Amino acid sequence: MELAYKRYGNSGDQPLIILHGLFGISDNWVTFGKRIASEGFDVIIPDQRNHGKSPHSDVFNYPALTDDLVELVDLLEIKKPILLGHSMGGKVAMRFAIEYPELVKKLEVVDISLKAYDDRPYHRAIVQAMQSIDLSVISGRTEAEERLAEKVPQERIRQFLLKNLHWKDRKTLEWRINLSGIAANLGQMFDAIQTAEVFTKPTLFVRGGASDYILPEDYPHIRHNFPRAEILTIEGASHWVHAEAAEQFYQISSGFLMGNPDWNINL
Repeated sequence: MELAYKRYGNSGDQPLIILHGLFGISDNWVTFGKRIASEGFDVIIPDQRNHGKSPHSDVFNYPALTDDLVELVDLLEIKKPILLGHSMGGKVAMRFAIEYPELVKKLEVVDISLKAYDDRPYHRAIVQAMQSIDLSVISGRTEAEERLAEKVPQERIRQFLLKNLHWKDRKTLEWRINLSGIAANLGQMFDAIQTAEVFTKPTLFVRGGASDYILPEDYPHIRHNFPRAEILTIEGASHWVHAEAAEQFYQISSGFLMGNPDWNINL
């Protein structure tokens, strides 16, 4: 599948591919992407399938998402990219790095592990909340947010989800995200990566201290498949660690990406 993407920086610089998470969009990473591009990176931020401006599909699983990344790398003739992925995007990045280690320079994973996760009712509730809004009678984004607030009380999460809303024409709003395709395949987003293969190049895992996506008991499993992994915690941050602790996250990530890491940046 040919993915839509945003690109910043110069094509001759070190390629960096950033992969958003479930319900996300490339826009979520534009601020980070533009800033790190100024440090000498060719930054590519795709919309993954069923998200943003990329095509919709009834097939939605990690093998398909990984194949999409392979196609993007081939299409853009990207050589030795660094991969950075959050949540669902982190699992895609891990899978790609393990399957094609010769194609990847280094890897950064944000608040996700290789393990399987229990089916999370919260994610299904988000899909149902978005599907429950009759956009044909919504006059604008403010009204859409008011309807969404009835089922999603957290303003930060609402603003994150509303990035998926756009004007189909002058009178009609629609979700860019393929809610029906995601709902039908949501359980597969919690699948494990099960392999004995290893990725031996530099790897960084960044976890939120208030998140349960990576726990200390997961560290041995991570280091089995990624023996050079550094695992850092930003205390107080949730699953959206890169948004809630943006400056700490940037300083940690930029150091790793540029090859001069400082693991003691206000952690």
